[in-house]
Amino acid sequence: MDWLLSRYREIHNSIEMWYKEHGRLTLPWRNTDNPYHIYLSEIMLQQTQVKTVLERFYFPFLERFPTLESVANAPLDDVLKAWEGLGYYTRARNLQKTAQETKGILPNSATELEQLAGIGKSTAHAVASFAFNKPLPILDANVKRILYRFFAIKKRNEKLLWEKAYELFNKNSAYIYNQAMMDIGSSICTHKNPNCGLCPFESLCQGKADPLLYPEKKITKKKPTKTHFMLVYHQNNRYYLSQNSTKLLGGLWAFPQEKSFNISNKHTLLGTFTHHYTHFRLDATVVLLKAQEPLDSFFTFEEIDKLALSGADRKALALLKHPR
Repeated sequence: MDWLLSRYREIHNSIEMWYKEHGRLTLPWRNTDNPYHIYLSEIMLQQTQVKTVLERFYFPFLERFPTLESVANAPLDDVLKAWEGLGYYTRARNLQKTAQETKGILPNSATELEQLAGIGKSTAHAVASFAFNKPLPILDANVKRILYRFFAIKKRNEKLLWEKAYELFNKNSAYIYNQAMMDIGSSICTHKNPNCGLCPFESLCQGKADPLLYPEKKITKKKPTKTHFMLVYHQNNRYYLSQNSTKLLGGLWAFPQEKSFNISNKHTLLGTFTHHYTHFRLDATVVLLKAQEPLDSFFTFEEIDKLALSGADRKALALLKHPR
């Protein structure tokens, strides 16, 4: 056991040296101790690449909402509009819910953070570690991949991974260790082409002979396809949208959708498009038709541009502006 602890210390030293030379030290959320800025980055980075968050969303969102309290006090429409294009809009709704529950001041313990909307165990540990210097490991997708390979674990097992995360963890340098783990997972211990020869874990990695064996691949089912008609009702150069109440797109504005619709010579076919969601594919046909009965929310193009729309509705809007 003493031998193993000694080897782990060697690995910890190698990780620190690697991070100082190759780590993404300039990321803005790594150069602040503002809990809100760090928390926002963690939420944005769920299901989204660093490049996308950094180049298109992080700074504009902070400019619009400089404090967590400002998120709490804003209309949900404004929060969703600032999130538009980032997807997974439940994150934005949970961000505001957390802002309101905490009155703009995040708790500093992982246990309390985990009780808040949209914050799981790993995110709670990340915010506690990076914002409040708590010595806790994290378990995002990159870290999981390293641990599965390092300990040669084939079966997917979240509980076992947390045990291994604590076993390998360097509590004396938690911040650098956690940041390095994410960087090594994203740049070296990658999903398809790991470069084991450059990895600080290589000397003790039990899965290095064939890292792609760990963990076993998930059985992926083909995404189902939904075929819908998107109906654009118009009236005096204004177009009807309603606010979505579904779990997936709650709060966003949308054109009505129907599973079936009989297109006649009274209607204008604007075009078709395909949009991919996490669990299904949408094949949509966009139809323009005159409103025959009173509807409550018609908007001009200029007004629509100020609303938060999903990616699919933005595609329908593009066809409305430029039919094909």
